[in-house]
Amino acid sequence: MTITYEYGDGLYINLTNRCDCACVFCIRKNDSEAIFDHNLWLPQEPSREDALADILSWDLTQFSELVFCGYGEPTYRIDEILWICDRLREAVSNLPPIRLNTNGHGSLINERNIVPELAGRLDRISVSLNASTPTEYCAVTRPRAGMAAWDAMLEFVRESAKVVPEVVLTVVDYEKSSEELEACNQLATNLGVILRVRSYTES
Repeated sequence: MTITYEYGDGLYINLTNRCDCACVFCIRKNDSEAIFDHNLWLPQEPSREDALADILSWDLTQFSELVFCGYGEPTYRIDEILWICDRLREAVSNLPPIRLNTNGHGSLINERNIVPELAGRLDRISVSLNASTPTEYCAVTRPRAGMAAWDAMLEFVRESAKVVPEVVLTVVDYEKSSEELEACNQLATNLGVILRVRSYTES
């Protein structure tokens, strides 16, 4: 069971396979469990204690950041993420920045506003945008909650930018025109964050 794995110069933390979206570009749709040479499909979700022990088994000072990401939407396990962040900050001096990769539906998924709980725990948040309009967003990401997911994502970004030092919106360049990418960039600007364009990969 792969809980943590190296990618680039970061340590990635895989806590869940659950996701409320079925994005058209998602590597999961290829029925592949091996991502970046790691099998990320979890036979069961690790306990917070096991995840923490796995993280602490690494020399964390060698990484530029720690990233809650993995094969599902991490905020399904937001309580575990918050607990792990607290324990890491207590246990590790010179801790690298902690980033959350998310679709921005955490408050919707957990049926509470989770943003205030992120303050002082996360240093960075990367939110998948992937479209400049609610209609295109739902067509591309296919969220379980439909249009409500678009509004939830925008609110999450807007509020997170007030309490987390660095918030970034991302878009995958999958069948995206230059006009669409510019519209996404303008939306990010209006929300007070920056946009990062990610390259599409099939594996």
